[in-house]
Amino acid sequence: MNRAFNRKKDKSWMHTPEALAKHYIPYNVKFLGNTEVEAPKGTEVVKDAVRKLKFQRHIKKSEGQKTPKVELQISIYGVKILDPKTKDVQHNCQLHRISFCADDKTDKRIFTFICKDSESNKHLCYVFDSEKCAEEITLTIGQAFDLAYKKFLESGGKDVETRKQIGTLQKRIQELETENSELKQQLQDLEEQLMIAHVPPAGSICMKPQMCTDVFDMVPFSTVTPLEPVLASNGCPPPPPTTLPPDIRKDLFGAEPFDPFTCGSADFPPDIQSKLDEMQEGFKMGLTLEGTVFSLDPLDSRC
Repeated sequence: MNRAFNRKKDKSWMHTPEALAKHYIPYNVKFLGNTEVEAPKGTEVVKDAVRKLKFQRHIKKSEGQKTPKVELQISIYGVKILDPKTKDVQHNCQLHRISFCADDKTDKRIFTFICKDSESNKHLCYVFDSEKCAEEITLTIGQAFDLAYKKFLESGGKDVETRKQIGTLQKRIQELETENSELKQQLQDLEEQLMIAHVPPAGSICMKPQMCTDVFDMVPFSTVTPLEPVLASNGCPPPPPTTLPPDIRKDLFGAEPFDPFTCGSADFPPDIQSKLDEMQEGFKMGLTLEGTVFSLDPLDSRC
């Protein structure tokens, strides 16, 4: 264990046990990153990791990238690294997997801890930058270790298994939250694509197709496209139209239908024709106006 933890035996802890056991202690710091180390502990081990990550951060800073800010949540269950705005968990380092913790004596802003990754079983060194709280954060992690060890002794070792189960559940919750965020983003992208597909471009006018009409604003009748029957008010279809045989051409009184445009003088009966001739003669003799004779005879060329 690092001497930062041991020297705390001469002092009282900074936080109440309830704050670390039932809640957590938050800190806002800059995260330089993490890197794999060969040993689970050692001052020289973390010094090499700090030099490596500082060099990488210097290159990124020259490219215009800023050091990301994170929030640390320290409790007897571990150290969580979260996004300070969204509160998304970036790393969840369980306390029983942390093997070493120290603050840099040459650079008072730097502190580190080594944690064994639960998936790859590799030892990773996490490096942070805090202007005023580097030593305080190191001591807070040491206090969390002290409280966790006391709780381990009181429970007879059963608490370690419980914390492992809790850590597994927390990891699963984190995976589900990440999956949920990805599904929400996919759903939002699909909704935007549907909106773009259905909304017409700006400035365009939706024109409905107009039907061709005649001078009376009526749709012309066409024998090619039969009219669709319209349902009656009671919902029943109309009866089929009645068709007459082509040889029946009589009116209601049994006579041939009269067509004034096609019939001639020989088509009338003799008595009716004689009356019409008399009427025409009378008009010829009597209808004279200013020397001009108006004739009803279509064969008279004087009209």
